[in-house]
Amino acid sequence: MKSTLLGAKHIVSTCMAIRKGENVLIVTDPLRMKIGEVISNAARAVGAKTTLICMPVGIRHGDEPPKFVATVMRSFDAVILPTTFSLTHTQARRRASEAGARIATMPMITERMMRSGGMLADYRKVMRLTRKVAHEINDASLVEVTTRAGTDLRFSVSGRMAHPDTGLFHKPGDWGNLPAGEAFVAPLEGTGEGNVVVDGSMVDNFMGEIDISFKKGRAVEILGGPAKRLLKILKAAGRRAGNLAEFGVGANPWARLIGNVLEDEKVLGTCHIALGDNSTFGGHVRAGVHVDGIFKRPTVTLDKKVLMEEGRLKV
Repeated sequence: MKSTLLGAKHIVSTCMAIRKGENVLIVTDPLRMKIGEVISNAARAVGAKTTLICMPVGIRHGDEPPKFVATVMRSFDAVILPTTFSLTHTQARRRASEAGARIATMPMITERMMRSGGMLADYRKVMRLTRKVAHEINDASLVEVTTRAGTDLRFSVSGRMAHPDTGLFHKPGDWGNLPAGEAFVAPLEGTGEGNVVVDGSMVDNFMGEIDISFKKGRAVEILGGPAKRLLKILKAAGRRAGNLAEFGVGANPWARLIGNVLEDEKVLGTCHIALGDNSTFGGHVRAGVHVDGIFKRPTVTLDKKVLMEEGRLKV
């Protein structure tokens, strides 16, 4: 675990800026317990008052944690969540952020990811790039995305603010993933039209191709690859799960496409969409699920201004 400790130290000191005497909470589950312990030990090593909770493995990404976990998250200075399923887009995370906790979520994190790639990025450079991309999105109304693989999607972001996932969570209320490095926004509900060909990864460590068609902001047809598994997840979450919840732009030059959505969606030269919940970052849909799909070498225009051309950022 020595090499995993390198990532843990980067998380504690660089990304979270944890200080002596701070109250720090690590929430993990049995499948990620070793990583939770290493991060906990790194926090204790800098003098933080550290609590480690091992909760049951969740049901799906976006599923709420147990009530006692949601409650205690609001009482800590910093919260780090190396879990199997994502707590990023949950009401528990949102309320803890509103209470002033700075939070890093790490769904599907692996030991390999802790010691190389996007986790060990120069996050000051990542911060500058993600903020530039978010600024460009914030100035736009209409987003159009195409790829040679067949993606052709349009939607409005009028009145919506993009969130820069910088990887530096130093102020009360700061939150994002680790590894970090994307700018993402909640498309205006009901405006998504066209289709997305996911040719990166989707549905937990699956690299394949899925074709998702959208009408009036909802997925109306899902074909190919692990479509059956994705449809099962969405069906279990209910009728709002097909909402076009997110559009994101990868902006971490250290991240690699490895078949794990947590890192893949940060890869510079990719974009992603998500289905389901967007209520935690500016949207109006609560769905109890949030599933991302990455696609490669996109061309993105913002009100006809080119933000990215076949994966090359223009900012």
